[in-house]
Amino acid sequence: MSFSESAWEIFEISINDYHLVDDVDALPNNQFENDSLERLLYAKNWIDTVQWHLEDIIRDEKIDPSDALRLKRRIDASNQQRTDLVEFIDSWFLQKYQHITPEFSAKINTETPAWAVDRLSILALKVYHMSLEANREDASLEHREKCKEKLNVLLEQKKDLMESINHLLVDIENGRVKMKVYKQMKMYNDESLNPVLYQKAKK
Repeated sequence: MSFSESAWEIFEISINDYHLVDDVDALPNNQFENDSLERLLYAKNWIDTVQWHLEDIIRDEKIDPSDALRLKRRIDASNQQRTDLVEFIDSWFLQKYQHITPEFSAKINTETPAWAVDRLSILALKVYHMSLEANREDASLEHREKCKEKLNVLLEQKKDLMESINHLLVDIENGRVKMKVYKQMKMYNDESLNPVLYQKAKK
């Protein structure tokens, strides 16, 4: 089984685990071995899955403004957790490939393995939820047909993305691609970098 196939299976386990309880406050049921890449991938998708549903909740037009603000803060924190975990997964890959000497002509990919995996994790959620819509019995036939068309596109995207991730890892292992990581350095959560926050602190 390829890396991307294994990652997809883990994402499906995480998504199915979440929907057994369907509660944004539920604790993850991560049964993978401590310090393993599999455990990191499950944790990554769990964050994505919870945030997917937080985004659904906050779009309720009847939501109380104070609840919406609380959810916005939670979504911001979730985004930071997601970024931190992606960068941690990239650190895992950096350690794995630390003894690889890139070729002189080695290229740098537009995204790192972990950020490509981030896209795959979100895609797994899109496939899950679009499949639900394509088979929703209380929806119109037109709705289901449109969702089936969209689902087919998502499944094609899944195939292409998984193939691309596998090729990227092979190219890194063979020295054809140089793995280089830049921290995201998000500014909106940093009191020293966000003008609204640091100007408020001066008052």
